[in-house]
Amino acid sequence: MAARRGTRRPVRALLGSIALLAAAMVVPASAEAAQPCGAPAAGQSPQRADPSAVGLDPGKLAEAVAFASSRMRSNVQVYRYNCLVGEGPLNTATGTVPWNIWSATKSVVSMLAGIAVSDGRLDLDAPIGRYLPAGQGDAAHRAITVRNLLTETSGLRQSIVTEAAPSVAGADPDVVAQSLALPLDHQPGTYFEYGQRTPDLLAHIVQLAVGQDLQTFAQQRLFGPIGIRPGSYFWLRDRSGNTYGHAHLYLPPDAFARLGMLMLGNGRWNSIQLIDPGYVRQAAQPTTTNPCYGYMFWTNNAPCVGPSVPSRQTFPAAPLQGLPADSYAMVGFLQQNNFLIPSLGLQVTWTGVLGDVSPDPQTLISASPNSELYHDFLRLLAQAVTSPRVPDPGPYQQTFNTDVRLDQFADPSILLGTLGIGATAPPDCNILFCHGNIPVQGSVQNGAAVTRTLLTALAGRPGS
Repeated sequence: MAARRGTRRPVRALLGSIALLAAAMVVPASAEAAQPCGAPAAGQSPQRADPSAVGLDPGKLAEAVAFASSRMRSNVQVYRYNCLVGEGPLNTATGTVPWNIWSATKSVVSMLAGIAVSDGRLDLDAPIGRYLPAGQGDAAHRAITVRNLLTETSGLRQSIVTEAAPSVAGADPDVVAQSLALPLDHQPGTYFEYGQRTPDLLAHIVQLAVGQDLQTFAQQRLFGPIGIRPGSYFWLRDRSGNTYGHAHLYLPPDAFARLGMLMLGNGRWNSIQLIDPGYVRQAAQPTTTNPCYGYMFWTNNAPCVGPSVPSRQTFPAAPLQGLPADSYAMVGFLQQNNFLIPSLGLQVTWTGVLGDVSPDPQTLISASPNSELYHDFLRLLAQAVTSPRVPDPGPYQQTFNTDVRLDQFADPSILLGTLGIGATAPPDCNILFCHGNIPVQGSVQNGAAVTRTLLTALAGRPGS
């Protein structure tokens, strides 16, 4: 027991030091602090403001940032009206380092879909068969609509862990073929089921609709215009070269924050309208099958159907308790988040690893919409808002999900399908061969992208 107590003391001391350092890093005043800030150009840092000049209590804001930093948040950025008002102590070291934003990648795919819709090249209510090559997928799969994909109501069988596991290992032969081979367990548009193959398929449909490689399109129409430079990030592909839609966009936190700014600005970046405002608003609205989910963004409504880990569960409370109903978020595994509160002009961008201390296993692994980390941080942040006042949501209400159903998150049939075995195996495709070839194109592209990013970092060029 003495050894354990001795171990705790330095850990507590370290967390305390981080908290104190974070509290000291509330951003100093600028001459323009009384006015909302413009979006930063490429190579420029965001404008800073004194918290008190934009309706925030500096001391309480420092307390909120310190709390986040003590909970394994490696980068914390707080904005009001586009002005940077609070930063974590590790931001200088981590701000330009590419970081897997995991499922927040889904929201980026939604933003790209929004640009394609704004261009008139993608129809939300069109069946995906309009964009797929003739003969790819059967009639039932081709009848799934783009909107079904955006709202995670494709009806495809999901198994959140076994869908994602091959991508982590670099083993997926062709996620498009794998998606179209999954059984339809529900009528499309009728049942929310948070999965990985649906956004993978959506990424491919957007690529077909715009007529160019998805990553080229993303750089030209989304990343480039908001100042995210090529070589500052990388985005992984499967072995056939399909860009992953469910995860594996490695984006620096400073660039991740720019995506949040764009959404908070209704798709407008200074003088350029990149995404139609109507699409942005709709993306952040609840859907009939899940009130807390829009177009691959999590919304602040209840009841809320969470990911099926360790089993499907509906939560009575909204995910961002205490914040206005228009709040929404980009959410990634291990808590990679952009929290966006349009009615308050507030944005919080953070990255890190885990951070919840709830005893509920679902919450601990970042699979629960009822996050203790979210609640206690956002409660502190709300207390910092002096204009207008935000009601206190009260203490965190713990939930527990001890109902473990392996078939809902670790269905072995889906993993076997990736290997080319069983009913979920795509035609003419297995772990070694796909469509008559050994798929290596994506692996080569991944290697080149990672190398390019490393060389950019070594050359000392800013990430955004």
